[in-house]
Amino acid sequence: WFQYTSPIFLYFSAAMTKSTVEVVVVACGAPKRGMGWYHCLQLLQGRVQDATLTDIVEPFFLGAGKDSVMGKEFAEWAATAAAKGVALHSSVAEMPQSTGPKLAMICGRTADNPKLLREVIDRGCTHVYLEKPGAPTVKELQEMAAYAKAKNVPIFMGYNRNF
Repeated sequence: WFQYTSPIFLYFSAAMTKSTVEVVVVACGAPKRGMGWYHCLQLLQGRVQDATLTDIVEPFFLGAGKDSVMGKEFAEWAATAAAKGVALHSSVAEMPQSTGPKLAMICGRTADNPKLLREVIDRGCTHVYLEKPGAPTVKELQEMAAYAKAKNVPIFMGYNRNF
């Protein structure tokens, strides 16, 4: 049930049913450090046609880590995203239920990914892009794949291969 592809292909594939697909980045991470932050940056700069960043879920920097140096750096950057209409949430549960096509890009810690995947599917996300590694164990990946398949939600795994 997992498919390996680039985020660009996924955006276009998801967008086929709607002129612009909504995107949530889960576990954004620190500016200029987290993979999720780079995905957000590309979306905010308009570098991904037919995709709009609507939500950012950042549990650490909008939660326990908000007073850290990187948390303050995140808050400064997040204010620019919010000014462009992006909603910020400290958990997936805070995010509104999706009513149309929505891509969730999960960029969290490996141990958190199984829980995050279930949460975004339960919030109505119709496609999931999961940064590697997807889970701590093969068994957990298999359980994630079975859950997504039962909900009819395709999962795409991030994989960069440099030659």
